[in-house]
Amino acid sequence: MRRLPPLTAIEAFVQVARLGSIKAAAEELALSSPALSRRVQALERFVGKPLFERRHQALKLNPDGERLLQGIAPALDTMSDAVEAMTSGVELLRLRLGVLPLFATQRLLPRLGELKRRHPELHLDVDTGGHGTTRLGDGLDAAIVIAREIDPLLYARRLDRNRVYVIGHRSLLEGANPVIDPMQMSRLTVLLHRDMPETFSEWRAAAGYPGLEPLAFDYFDSGSLMLEAAAQGLGVAFMLESHYEAAHDSRLVKLFGITVESDYSYWFACRPRALQTRPVRLFHDWLVETVAAD
Repeated sequence: MRRLPPLTAIEAFVQVARLGSIKAAAEELALSSPALSRRVQALERFVGKPLFERRHQALKLNPDGERLLQGIAPALDTMSDAVEAMTSGVELLRLRLGVLPLFATQRLLPRLGELKRRHPELHLDVDTGGHGTTRLGDGLDAAIVIAREIDPLLYARRLDRNRVYVIGHRSLLEGANPVIDPMQMSRLTVLLHRDMPETFSEWRAAAGYPGLEPLAFDYFDSGSLMLEAAAQGLGVAFMLESHYEAAHDSRLVKLFGITVESDYSYWFACRPRALQTRPVRLFHDWLVETVAAD
């Protein structure tokens, strides 16, 4: 069997790749930055090629680094879990889940107690970084994303179907000049989520206002912040019906009374082989039974 590089060098490489910074990775591993750099350089000498594009105060994986990370990161995570289970003296299952913050707040966290009662051995590492499906197999075992469709090479399960609501502050209806005609949006800012960029144009076409143009568009990568921005009167948010209903925010109202079906849905996604692992299967089955059914 071919000799392997030191485990410390592999661990250093994975941390730098995930955090994108020598300094941040060094803090995570309780090392000095020079010591961590030497470990990464040792791995690069071992494989005989550079693994990062070095930029000012940051490192980005090059194609060789990406390929190596995809191959060794899951194995390193598995080793870490095995050691944790051995030292704790109990069976431990860990799922690394990517999920959008608003879905986690509104639909996942309120039900996680039930999951813990059913499977106390299952633990979740939650990542709300908005990586979508790009990190599946590299730091994430599964993800809950919002999209029109999922890469056919992945396993995917649709969790809901939704309609688009136009959501705004209550004063838009109760003021001296109530907003009751969609054409009045020409003086309003539209709030959109970066993962749902076509929401406004789809709503505009389906509602029969193809020439409608708002004052401006503001983009968010957080649904929670979008709801709060609308509640503060900073614009009108084009969001899914479930977001509005679950918010229970008396400051918010639905505008226009126009119902438009959305092409965007929440999906559970993972690599096909990951679905055969026990943590992913347990979480998937519980999610489909409870959250998706609801």
